[in-house]
Formats: sequence, structure tokens, C-alpha cells
Amino acid sequence: MGIAASGRRTLLSATAVSAAAALIALGAAPAQADATKPDLGVRALAPVTGIAAGSGFGLPVSLLNKGTEELPKVWVSYTYSSGIAPAETYSNCVYYTLSPGGEWPEEHRADCTVDQPLKPGVLYGTEQPIALTARANALYDEVGLGLLAKEPLPHPDIHHGEPEPGTGGPLKLVERGEATAADRAAHAEPGSRTEVTAVNTADYALTGAELQGKVGDKVTALVTFTNEGPARVYREQGTSAANVDVHIPAGTTVTKARGFCRPLTKTHYRCGTSQSWVEAKGEETYSFVLRIDKAVGRTTGKVSFGGAARPFDKNAANDTAEIVVDTPEPPTDGAESTGGTTSTGGSGTPGTSGGSDAGTDSTGGSTSGSTSGSTSGSTGGSDTGTTGGSATSGSGSTSGGTTPQTGGGLAATGSDSALPLAGVAGAALLAGGGIVWAVRRRSAARAS
Repeated sequence: MGIAASGRRTLLSATAVSAAAALIALGAAPAQADATKPDLGVRALAPVTGIAAGSGFGLPVSLLNKGTEELPKVWVSYTYSSGIAPAETYSNCVYYTLSPGGEWPEEHRADCTVDQPLKPGVLYGTEQPIALTARANALYDEVGLGLLAKEPLPHPDIHHGEPEPGTGGPLKLVERGEATAADRAAHAEPGSRTEVTAVNTADYALTGAELQGKVGDKVTALVTFTNEGPARVYREQGTSAANVDVHIPAGTTVTKARGFCRPLTKTHYRCGTSQSWVEAKGEETYSFVLRIDKAVGRTTGKVSFGGAARPFDKNAANDTAEIVVDTPEPPTDGAESTGGTTSTGGSGTPGTSGGSDAGTDSTGGSTSGSTSGSTSGSTGGSDTGTTGGSATSGSGSTSGGTTPQTGGGLAATGSDSALPLAGVAGAALLAGGGIVWAVRRRSAARAS
């Protein structure tokens, strides 16, 4: 998939959600006869926009028992991504963290036991909207709301850490009157999820390298992308959080490229990120082993951002960098110069010594990886004209353990293990009733 013009997530289609729910239900709980299955609905949540980092907002709650029998008690669950925090917690709720998995970053959830009957055909809401706050790192976030007839039970493969009870008053439901046909239509699903867009910035920065060597030497250039923050950036699933274009200096040839990079031409590489998101202070490092073919003096290659627009990045001063290769004139007295060369990258610390290739020499090939809502792409790190190097994450990757991405798609290296089913379940489903409302994706078009 191509990189979205602005990088917001989209919600999974109803068909895909239903299929995921059915798959998880096979291993999660005994099947329940349709005749006795509660028919519950949550009013679809509207997108929240223009929230300033540090300010509060409310999550409206509207619930409906569309069945024919009264439920003696229910459970209300809500989730919020890492840029959002509860402004207050409720004594009848427990709070815990959903483990990251695949293309879904860490998220937080509250399960609230509401010991009140839910009459059929009657609208219910909370006394006040659920109180939430945008954190300092908020930018592109999400919230979700779900209604369950069974108690959701935490699972160690989905959650980490011990659930913590809330400290405020209880979350209570109040009757809002008889539901109309329009109300039933508006409460079509037992869960809803929406986007929260905060007014914030994230400063993307690039660092290049300065190298020296003679003809025949191999030198390593380290190029670094860093999100200086303060916001975390979450792009569309299956795309990179950033796209870095690397132009190779004249007179040199790439013999190995590491990081999530792929060649567009022999002298132009496009690099991506290991995840669809990058945290504040997160980074990726891209390594290029260059063979010096000609003594052309001081030659320069440009590093810049490409791909999707970055309306959140207001600082253009660090959006470009250079790879500089200096090839001094050969000695005139017949003495040979030494071949040991060094490279600098990132902050300018010494890099690998010249004259040797790091990593494997096998071509990466083209593979595809499948996760919910993701796309496949060719592997990065292939060589130009000669050998290929497998694309592996640099030491400063935003986070590891998932399918890497290049350009607008995922670059599968073949080194990633399959996600456990329960992990995908934690990212896609509300536990307990098999309610799906936490599937996370970015929309292909975003204004701002």
C-alpha cells in the first residue's frame, strides 16, 4: 500500500471485524446459541479534533439493550492510546495495559463492572462523559467504547502488568428514555472506536556522515532519522512512520545497505521504519557500505525526507543531511596510504572500519508478511548491482519485533516470527463477549 497523504488510521471493515471475532471465539469460549445471545449496542463515537496537548475532553456514552430480556448487570469497557490518559478513574473499573503486537502499539484499557440492570429497549448513558486528557505526546490517537454482557477476563498474552482499581466514585448508568427506531440504527454495534487528533508537533530530524578513504576502500555511512518529539506519530498500518531518501555520493557504489532500505536506482535509496509509528525520541539508523571507485576529491550525497506530507513538523532546519566522502590525492613519493578508514554517523562518533563488509552476503529476495490490515513489500537493504544484504533494524529502531517497512509498504525480511493468536486478539477484540472494537488502522486521508 502507498503511504497515505497525511497518515491517519482507518477502522477495519465490518466483514473483516466479524471474521476476526469468529476466529478468536473458536479458541476463547464455548459457542453461545444465537437465540440467547444478548443484542447490545453502543452509539457510534464521533471523531475528536483540535484537542490541545494537556487539555481534557469527554467520551460520551450511550448504550442500548436491543434484546428482549433484561440484563441484571453489564460491563462497560473503554480503551485509549498512549497519547491519552484518564482524567479521573472510577472505583468500579480496573485499569491495565494492552501489550503491543504486530502493527499495534501499546494501548490502555478500563473494564467497568456496572451492577445495574439494563432494560430492553431503553437508552442508557453515564452521569457525565468519561473524563480523559490529552498527554504531552498526543497527536494521532484513538479511543474506543464497548458494552459486554459477560465479564472480560484479562489474559497474560494480551495484557501486561496487574490491573489497578480506580480511586474515584463509581461509573453509573442512568436511563435516557425509550429507544426509537433511529436510536436502534445508531446503536448498531456493541462497540465503537474513533480518532482523537491533538494540536501538537513532532520534529523529524536527519543526521548524515562524513567519511574518508582511498580508491578500493569500503567505508560505512550511518544515516539516522530521529523523532525529536514531543508527539508520537502513528501513520497508516503497513506504511512507514517516515520515509528517508538517501542519494549516494558520486564515485562510490553501495555494496551493502542495512536498515529498512530499498534501491530506487543505483544511487538513490528509500528507507523506512520498523513500525507504523515512532515514539518521541525514537529513531532508526540506516547503514550503507560504500566502495570508493574513483578519486573525485570531496563528493557529497544528499539525505532528505520523502513520501507523505508532515504537517506536524514545523522545523525545516534539520530535514536534510549529507553523506560526504573525501578521497585525498594519492601520494606522489610512491608510498602507499593506509586503507583503514572510519565512518561517522548519527552524532558523529566513529563508525565501522573500512575494508570489510558487515553482515550476511545473501540476497534478501521479496517476501510478503500478512497481518490484519497490513500490506507486503520488497525487502530493503539489497545491493546495487552486486551482492545483497538483509535489512535489519539499526540500533536505534523505534521498536523491534515486527515486520519492517520501506517507502509506502512493509519490507518483510523473513526474520520476524508469527504473532501469537492471543496477541492479535488483544489488539483486535474486547475480551469476554468476543466484541470487536479495538482494531487499529490509519486512514488514507487526513486533513491537517
